[in-house]
Amino acid sequence: MKLFFYDLETTGTNPARHGIHQISGEIVVDGETKETFDYHVRPNPLASIEPAALEVAGVTKEQIMAYPPMEEIYNQFVEMLAKYVDRYDRQDKFFLVGYNNVSFDNQFLRGFFRQNGDEYFGSWFWPNSIDVMVLATQYLLKERPAMENFKLATVAARMGIDVDAADLHSADYDIALTRAIYQKIVGNE
Repeated sequence: MKLFFYDLETTGTNPARHGIHQISGEIVVDGETKETFDYHVRPNPLASIEPAALEVAGVTKEQIMAYPPMEEIYNQFVEMLAKYVDRYDRQDKFFLVGYNNVSFDNQFLRGFFRQNGDEYFGSWFWPNSIDVMVLATQYLLKERPAMENFKLATVAARMGIDVDAADLHSADYDIALTRAIYQKIVGNE
């Protein structure tokens, strides 16, 4: 089983208008971490950049515009994927795993492929993803009414996972929390 834990930081909330500036995650194959990654990427030149989105991530426009161009990061990203998946084998793909990834991150990641002229996102990833927020909903069903919200940090804390508020909204830290929640719910992958 090939799991691709990941989180993105973006320049806004609309995948049709905004771009990615950070992609972080962990590749897990048959329960073993094979690789972690943390790419900082200059957003698509056509992407709108919302100051509020950058503020949440704790970065400035000047910082993200100094990151390597998206084409360079895309090539590195695909090279990494190719170490673990044969994109020409229809039975060899990653399951995308994230927190609220089905309604947010997956669309941005698919857009990242398209922006780089690649229409073969489905060659790398199964269409059905694992959304840890959905798994946590079932796990915390009885406790949910007492919770202030269902954000990643709130859920992690409720499950007894230490949360460092200063590190939130950095994709690499958020994916570590996501993986900790996932492991708590399902045990070993």
